[in-house]
Formats: sequence, structure tokens, C-alpha cells
Amino acid sequence: MSAGVSVLVPTLDEELNLTECLRSVEWADEVFVVDSFSRDRTVEVARSSGATVVQHAFESYSRQKNWALDTLPFRNDWVLILDADERATSGLRCEIEATLRNTDYAGFYVNRRFIFLGAWIRHAGWYPSWNLRLFRHRLGRYDDREVHEHVVLNGAAGYLRNDLLHLDRRGLEAFVARHNRYSTLEAAARFKTERDAPDRARLPLSLLASPIQRKRFLRERIWPRVPAKPLALFVYMYLVRRGFLDGRAGLALCVFHAFQEFIVGLKLAELRRLESSR
Repeated sequence: MSAGVSVLVPTLDEELNLTECLRSVEWADEVFVVDSFSRDRTVEVARSSGATVVQHAFESYSRQKNWALDTLPFRNDWVLILDADERATSGLRCEIEATLRNTDYAGFYVNRRFIFLGAWIRHAGWYPSWNLRLFRHRLGRYDDREVHEHVVLNGAAGYLRNDLLHLDRRGLEAFVARHNRYSTLEAAARFKTERDAPDRARLPLSLLASPIQRKRFLRERIWPRVPAKPLALFVYMYLVRRGFLDGRAGLALCVFHAFQEFIVGLKLAELRRLESSR
């Protein structure tokens, strides 16, 4: 039995991950792969799996998905958005099929299990990790951000009990390369915030703010004021959020993210220096 759900998978050079991702959503009656002109066999893998492939030049993560939501001829009301290194579990499939038979919600948050160095990271702030991935496609669009984009939903959202799996088959080299790109985008976003909207840091947080709004408040208005950010992040992830309980993988992940924060700081300082020299 197929579910009345369309699946959307953005891709760029994902041939090693895509087969398992698409196999995990074979139950969906429509699957779109929106490819950013991959140089590997991603398109071939997608077509051989029965997905409809559409190519569109990459602008940003949010704009790519919004273009797909605006353009693709979905035949279902609901869309499930997956990254190529994610898999829908059988439990999630059954829950989606049962839930969508009768619901007034406009969308659903799905929890994600992150697998790193072969281990499920249950701590360090990585689980639970709620993402709004299933929604009525006419009612949701991503906010226009270069990184840490979120769905803005016109309606109420519920929560599903079963998880997505996040497992990148490309290994550590791809993980490091991806987060190096993220650090560039994050540094640019912080620079833009402090340059274009310096007064935002003094704005209060509403008591009615959503979890996403609270997280953004901390990231944009509190975190820039924290001294020794790499050390602070490591202490927070490894000790406060108990990353040490995830063993070697937890330690490696916490050290990596502390180092990434150090790199973001260097790139931000470089942007400030370039701006002041003009």
C-alpha cells in the first residue's frame, strides 16, 4: 500500500547515499530528486530507483527547496523532505500512513538519529533533534537563510514518535568538507547580522516564541556575546549535555564542533578585516 505522500530529496554528488535513502521511501507513490547538477552517478542512481529527477542550479539550501516546493507538480497534499544521507524507518512509514488518514495538522516534526563513527549519538545536544519534515506542501516554505534554515508553517504542527536515521556513507572526509562549507556560511551569516542589524541583540524574546525562535534567539543574540566560544561549546556539549556518555564517538564529535566554532571565528575575523580595509 502506498501512502499519499510525495517525497522530495535534494542532491549534489550523493551516489553513495542515495540508493538506501530512496529504498527507504519505496512506499511513497511519488519521489522527486532535485539535483544540483551532480558530477557523479547521482542522477543515474535516482532514475534507476524510479524517482523523477529534476535539475536546478544550487543557490542555497533554503532556496533550492523552496524552488522545488513552488515548481514541482506534486499530486499529493503532503510532502516529506529528506536529505540523501537520511532514511525513513519502517516504523516512521507506518506512523505516517496511519496519522495522515485523519489529521487537522498542517505538518509534523520528525526526530532524527545521527550516526557518527558507527555510533548513535544520543547526547551532546544531538538527540532528540526535531525537524519539520512532513507538511502540506502549500502551507510550508523555508526561511531565506544560508544556513540553519527552517520551515515556516502556516498552521499547527504535531510530533511523530518514530525516527529518521541520518547516516552518511561518504565517510569523515565528506563530513569535514560539508562542515567547512557550513562554517563559511555561518561566518557570513553572523557578519551580516552584526553589520546590518546591530540593534537586534537588544530585542527581548517573546514568551510565546516557538522552539525554533528560541534557538535562533540564542544563536543570533546570546551566542555572539559568549567569550571563548570553542571552549564554551565543548564544555556545553561534552559535560552539560553529557556527550561523554557516547564514548569515543561523542568525544570526537564534541572536539570537532569546538574546532569548527574556532574556524567560524577565524572566518568572521577575516570578514571584519576585509570590510575595514575597504
